[in-house]
Amino acid sequence: MNKKHLLTALVITVITSFFIYGCGGNSSSSSADSTANSATASTPAATSDPKGTGKFTDVKLTHPLDKSMITLGSAIYDVKCNACHKLTSEKLVGPGWKGVTDRRKPEWIMNFVTNTDVMLNKDTAAQAMVEKCMVRMPNQNLSDDDARHILEFMRNNDGKN
Repeated sequence: MNKKHLLTALVITVITSFFIYGCGGNSSSSSADSTANSATASTPAATSDPKGTGKFTDVKLTHPLDKSMITLGSAIYDVKCNACHKLTSEKLVGPGWKGVTDRRKPEWIMNFVTNTDVMLNKDTAAQAMVEKCMVRMPNQNLSDDDARHILEFMRNNDGKN
């Protein structure tokens, strides 16, 4: 019986730890702490570049939309994104995706999904989403191709052609 209770306690601890990590860890840090940290020489102050922070500086879009990319993007969305994001404007855990390609440049979207941690630490638009959603998006470890497929899927969701 003691082994059963110990195993149950261990499972609960692991699940709780996963939940806390997935939801952004310790949320008790104040904005004063983050302001102090961003003021140090090792951490530059947050800024907002319309293209975001990362390697994507010039994304070539397809016209018309690439149906195979949309299909691959849909599969990635189903596995990695739909637990937190709806395809409407409704917030689930994270913001809804409807209209995201009107609000953000393609480079920003691809930089955000491939360089999530840096964007959340340095980009004011990404930080504003965390404040609104109260959850820090976990890094999904998407490849560059995955990011491009997700972008095409988002463009299709927004009715682009």
